[in-house]
Amino acid sequence: MEYSILYHIIIPFVLSALIVILVTIIAEKYGTKTGGVIGTIPSTIIIAFLFIAVDKGVLFTSDSVAVVPAEMGINLIFLLIFALLSQRKIPIALAGSLLGWTVLTSLIYYSNVTSIVVSLVVFLFCFLFTFLILDKKKKITSQDTIKVHYTPLKLLGRSLVAGIVIAIAVTFSNVGTILSGIFSVFPAIFLSTMLISLKEHGPQFTGAMAKGMIYGSPSVVSYAVGIHFFYPLVGILIGTISAFVIALAVTLILFIFRKKIR
Repeated sequence: MEYSILYHIIIPFVLSALIVILVTIIAEKYGTKTGGVIGTIPSTIIIAFLFIAVDKGVLFTSDSVAVVPAEMGINLIFLLIFALLSQRKIPIALAGSLLGWTVLTSLIYYSNVTSIVVSLVVFLFCFLFTFLILDKKKKITSQDTIKVHYTPLKLLGRSLVAGIVIAIAVTFSNVGTILSGIFSVFPAIFLSTMLISLKEHGPQFTGAMAKGMIYGSPSVVSYAVGIHFFYPLVGILIGTISAFVIALAVTLILFIFRKKIR
C-alpha cells in the first residue's frame, strides 16, 4: 500500500512539480521557444509507463502506448483551445479546453485506436493544424525574456498546481489498455503551464507558450513509439533507455531548429 502511494502519487507529484517550475522559469528567462522544447522532453510519461510495465508486463504496455501519439494530438488541440480562449477569463479558457479534450478523447477511446501508424497519422494532422493556426492564422510570435521576482511562495504555488493534476492523472493511468495510454499523457504539464502562464503573464505569453509546446511535442511521441517497439524486444530497462535516447535526439533537433520559427 505504501509502495503504491509512493509511485502512484508521491513520485509523480514531486517530478511534475519540479518540471513545471523548471519549464516556466526557462520560458521566462530564455523565451517560449526554448521553454516549449524543454517542457516537452519526456518526463511523467516515463514514470507512468514504467509503473504500468512493472504492474502489467511489457506486452500490455506496448499495446497501451499505441494510442499515445493520437492522444498527444488531442493534447495539442487542448493547447490551441486554451490559447484561443486566453483572451477571456481563466475559468472560460480552462473549461473550454478541458471540454474539447474530453470530447475528442472520448472519440479516440471509442474508435479503439490500437495501430501505432493510425495513431501517428492523427498526431501529425493535429500537429500541423494547431501549429499553423497559431503561427499563420493568429500570427502568434515567440516571447523573449520576462523579468520575474521569484519567491518561495510563488514557486510553491506553481508546484502545487502541477503536482496535484499529474498525481491524479497517474493514479488513473493503470486502468485498461487504451485508458492507460490516454491517462498516461493527460495534459497535466500543459494544463498547469498554461494556467501559470495566463495568470502571471497574460494571453500573449500564453499563446506563445502553447505554440512552443506544440512545436516540442514530437519528442514525447518519439519516446512513445520507442517503447512501443523496444519493450517487447529488449525489456523495460533497455527499452526505456533506448526510447529516451531517441527522444533526446529528437529534442536536440527541435532545439537546433527552434530559431527557424518566429
